[in-house]
Amino acid sequence: MQDTASSIRVVMVTGPSGAGRSSAINALEDLGFEAIDNLPLSLIPRLLDGPPLPRPLALGLDVRNRDFSAEALIELLDRLHRLPGVDAEMLYLDCDAEVLVRRFSETRRRHPLSPDMTPIAGIEQELELLVPLRDRADVLIDTSDLTPHALRAEITRWFAPNSGAPLSLSVQSFSYKRGLPRGVDMVFDCRFLSNPHWVPELRALDGRDPAVAAHVTSDPRFADFFARVEGLVLSLLEPFVDEGKSSLTIAFGCTGGKHRSVAVAEKMARTLAEQGWRVSKRHRELERRRMDRSATEQG
Repeated sequence: MQDTASSIRVVMVTGPSGAGRSSAINALEDLGFEAIDNLPLSLIPRLLDGPPLPRPLALGLDVRNRDFSAEALIELLDRLHRLPGVDAEMLYLDCDAEVLVRRFSETRRRHPLSPDMTPIAGIEQELELLVPLRDRADVLIDTSDLTPHALRAEITRWFAPNSGAPLSLSVQSFSYKRGLPRGVDMVFDCRFLSNPHWVPELRALDGRDPAVAAHVTSDPRFADFFARVEGLVLSLLEPFVDEGKSSLTIAFGCTGGKHRSVAVAEKMARTLAEQGWRVSKRHRELERRRMDRSATEQG
């Protein structure tokens, strides 16, 4: 292994076909990574044994790789973690099966695992094969509701070099009616707080609006709740860093994912950023509504 003064960063990008791996690889390349797609797993250690690499590596890996398997990739990741001078992590791009079917239908592409059948057969088989990788991912990004532009922004938040923080934080809001977000580490329920939905002048607004935020934070129960959550989160960040964790996702949920969870997520993201942590935000239901409006206008 190369003897360098600093570690070489290696990001292995994987996930189901159609989830946006190529877009992620291109985004990483624009961030200064040397991008290599579909390199056989057996060649990766030899690549790192070669001359010192001047840039971090982004490696695209999926079922099209000649010697690809979930077990082999996990074994390789474990091997790289034991090597000095290598900072390896896995980025897993997830996506709902229904969305993948639609994407293959729109592009008329054939799925690599079912070239002679309908895409759904290959999609279901691939998702099952990749379960161990999804569970092992250092960073998991669900692209089901993300446009290519939004995915690029998310990649930039997580992987921009010299970000200045050892742990990447993602703070999200969601609606319990649509289920828990994928890949979250900590979930907090905001449904006990006063609901702006029942205030006529606030109903059409969302939690990013100062009036909605003021309504939520004026609930007598809010201050104690937020202080406890803030204290818990801040008490865990340094231990997570010490354990080598590179990312943490915190989610706040409410009934509709529009008012309370958004307001609390915004305040928590702001608080963590003020503490010097690198923070990205995502409001799942607001993104969904925006995409629905865009589709209606285009239609």
